[in-house]
Amino acid sequence: MGAFGWPHLLVILAVILLLFGAAKLPALAKSVGQSARVFRGEMKAMKEDDAAAPSTAATVAPSPAPAESTPKAPETGTSPETRA
Repeated sequence: MGAFGWPHLLVILAVILLLFGAAKLPALAKSVGQSARVFRGEMKAMKEDDAAAPSTAATVAPSPAPAESTPKAPETGTSPETRA
């Protein structure tokens, strides 16, 4: 059995009814429905944007890596420990 049984759900419904009142429940349900519709629409738009993004990213060539800016010192064959 799940975490919530029918008695638990009835108690939660009763608490919601007491908090918001019977007159405000239809307006509350309507606003929750509208919010869910807006959320689904935005998620769909994001998925469409993500599907379109790889096709445009594939046409852009990557820039070459920058060259090393500091020249290396020539090797003398001795390490700093043997010079001293």
